[in-house]
Amino acid sequence: RILRPHWKTLLVALLAVVGETLADVLEPWPLKIVVDNILQGKRLPRLLDAAVVGAFGSSQSALLKFALAMVVLIAIVGGIGAYVEKYLTTSVSQWIAHDLRLLLYQRIQRLSLADHGKSRAGDLISRVTKDIDDVQDFIDTALIGIAVNVLTLVGMIGVMLYVNWRFTLIGLSVAPVLFVFVYFYSRKIKEASRTVKRKESDLMSGVAEVFNSIQVVQAFAREDYEDRRFTSESRENVRAGLQARSIKAKLSPMADVIVAIGTCLVLGYGVTLVSAGELSTGVLIVFLMYLKKSYKPIKDLSKIANTLSKTAVSYERIQEVLGTESAIADMPGARTAPPFKGTIEFDRVTFGYEKDACVLRDVSLRVEAGQVAAIVGPSGMGKSTIASLVPRFFDPIAGAVTIDGADVRTLTLKSLRDQISFVLQDSLLFRGTIWENIAYGKPTAAPEDTIRAAQLANAHEFILNLPYGYATMVGERGSTLSGGQRRRIAIARAIVRDTPILILDEPTTGLDAASERAVVEAVERLMKGRTCLIIAHHLETIRRADVIFVVKDAAIVERGTHPSLLEAGGVYRELYDLQTGASRAPYANR
Repeated sequence: RILRPHWKTLLVALLAVVGETLADVLEPWPLKIVVDNILQGKRLPRLLDAAVVGAFGSSQSALLKFALAMVVLIAIVGGIGAYVEKYLTTSVSQWIAHDLRLLLYQRIQRLSLADHGKSRAGDLISRVTKDIDDVQDFIDTALIGIAVNVLTLVGMIGVMLYVNWRFTLIGLSVAPVLFVFVYFYSRKIKEASRTVKRKESDLMSGVAEVFNSIQVVQAFAREDYEDRRFTSESRENVRAGLQARSIKAKLSPMADVIVAIGTCLVLGYGVTLVSAGELSTGVLIVFLMYLKKSYKPIKDLSKIANTLSKTAVSYERIQEVLGTESAIADMPGARTAPPFKGTIEFDRVTFGYEKDACVLRDVSLRVEAGQVAAIVGPSGMGKSTIASLVPRFFDPIAGAVTIDGADVRTLTLKSLRDQISFVLQDSLLFRGTIWENIAYGKPTAAPEDTIRAAQLANAHEFILNLPYGYATMVGERGSTLSGGQRRRIAIARAIVRDTPILILDEPTTGLDAASERAVVEAVERLMKGRTCLIIAHHLETIRRADVIFVVKDAAIVERGTHPSLLEAGGVYRELYDLQTGASRAPYANR
């Protein structure tokens, strides 16, 4: 399927291979003419002799000119064929690598969060880069190379059988032994290559993990520990590589020995035939050159076993990802979501990341369009999980999540998520300009809309104070900005998106008082006229929520407004007293 779009280019490359093969087959014959027909005075076949006399004359020098012209012509044909074949296969390999890389990248992006949770980022990166490079190298160096070697081998054997079939069979008597040896040895090479790939992925995953958590590593002064861990994994990678190389290195010398035995048989039998006058010296030279050339494709094919094994393992790893069906995908018959009003309802929803461990059990709730709903409760009780079910990051085990009465599973993922905005606790920004990060929520937004979003998010002022304003580059994951600045950029990104549903996950966590005040003001502007779900630990930030759901032990145990829940004296009141008591304690002890 991947090769099909490039079949015309590959067809031209195969025609070039035919020219290259023809040159290889004809290469020894000028030397035979020099030895047999010039030095020993034998006559050329009648048709060839007539062609030479017509073009060059009938003298010995004319025959020499013909032989020399043939050498040059064969070299030109072979050179042009090799150039065209190499150029076209390189072009095809580059585009196929691009197509594969794009296909793999698209599939990885669309895997569910559950699928990503089971994978390691470094392993996925290795598949997108190194594994595809291996496939590209195979197409570039081996795919057409196999055709060249096979065609050359067939052509030479055909000519040799025509000249002297007994002599040919003796020369090729070692070929079956060589092929059998290569076949069984290549299986060991493939297994060793698979181990190397696994070790490379483990090493890359470890590196990616450390680099993404470099602040934690440095904060705990664990550089030496990470050095030792990396050294250990790198040594395992080296050991696997050396073991694989040891297996591969034995293949070529063994093939050389088998080829040498075949050459000895031909040379011994050929000299006997020449001495008995049954074979000319020129024909013996042609046979020896053919034999050498025919053994070369056989040896090359044996060496290609290493490339084939390596490529096969890489392609298996690529296909493993391409063949993975995302746990969250458009259902058959899914329709485009209409413009939402924003009514969200959970109807007896049960969910667990593992089937035998429910995070939510028989949860029912309703948020009317335009309402601000807060979800609170102790840590690890499923607050963020409830928010994750609305945009279908996960699907419930039982029950249904609906928006405006439509089960979210009946809607296409893109049309569903296009109408939901997020401000997450970890406000991730991409490496790029401030402008690009704000417009990420809506790339088609007009410049004035982007600036207005920044103003509403209380971000415009600090952006203008940056060295290049909106054109200032942001470090990877927003590392060059403070937590409050990142949060306000994320809010601006949600504002410019202008969707009917908004999900806020701990929007003020980890901020100082000034940053928190600026973020709270921006959030209040953002929530106007939208259905909002707020996950919050700081209960003071949700006092004005229209409805508050208290989650504990996988269920909603309380619901109501801030005053009514305080008056009820349940879990919410306990959480509120803990927070307000903790905040007052330092002053009380002074």
